[in-house]
Amino acid sequence: MKLGFNSAILGECTFEEVIDFAANNGFKCVELCAWPKGKAERKYAGVTHIDVDNLDVNYIKGYTEEKGVFISGIAYYPNPLDNDQEKSDYYVNHLKKCIKAASMLNVNLVNAFIGRDQYKTIEENLEKMVKVWKPIIEYAEQLNVKIGIENCPMLFTNDEWPGGQNLMTTPEIFRKVFELIPNQNFGLNFDPSHFIWQQMDYIKPLYEFKDRLFHIHFKDIKVYKDRLNDVGIMATPLEYLAPKLPGLGDVNWESYVSALTDIRYRGAAVIEVEDKAFEDSLQSKKDSIKISKNYLNQFFA
Repeated sequence: MKLGFNSAILGECTFEEVIDFAANNGFKCVELCAWPKGKAERKYAGVTHIDVDNLDVNYIKGYTEEKGVFISGIAYYPNPLDNDQEKSDYYVNHLKKCIKAASMLNVNLVNAFIGRDQYKTIEENLEKMVKVWKPIIEYAEQLNVKIGIENCPMLFTNDEWPGGQNLMTTPEIFRKVFELIPNQNFGLNFDPSHFIWQQMDYIKPLYEFKDRLFHIHFKDIKVYKDRLNDVGIMATPLEYLAPKLPGLGDVNWESYVSALTDIRYRGAAVIEVEDKAFEDSLQSKKDSIKISKNYLNQFFA
């Protein structure tokens, strides 16, 4: 596996500063954010380290090669199944720009959310998913680009309820999605933390979907049982949990990495930092990435 980090936590930094930080701290890769320039719609969104509307291919390739850091994937996590058609069309259009950029940069992977109409059932969303995503996947295949879907429910705040804004949340749904769109360029960017708070097994899916694992996130999460006992499982999750750095939450990283070695996963595994304890300054954010790396180094040569 190649250890890297997602660039969203360094939103204040330029592309060059992100790559320099990765190179200076021994990272092999970076998952680079490519949101449209402008105001962020939510926390950790709106970060643009690759501007796909003004792409300087030779410069990006040259800079990353010079620093010895590769781009593990282009990151854009919108809601392409939004019930607002204008928003959905906008997200799909930018997603296709990311796919084209990935092809031009020889990155060949875009990580995203499938999205979800939060006011419709799973069955209704699956039907909509085929209409929206089949052309996207076919376009990606033409350009030899894979799509890695993260398994985050996007169901953390009141405005995301009742259904959440990402359909790809359980193994049962994984199976249905891959049955409806069996294209081998369609896969997963798997994050174990999202299964923790859903009270699900986050190890078994690694074996079942090993051929669909295109990218891995290393993010931890801590469930505060006293809060859960007070507000219940039907509360918004952030009322009883918090994202943490790897090793500071409830993920059993030894078991997780052991499973990844079992299936001989050799791709990128990137740290995703969303820990509020490390958000007070840019230095704290950089420290959080270093602390995460120090913990995870036990699993990497």
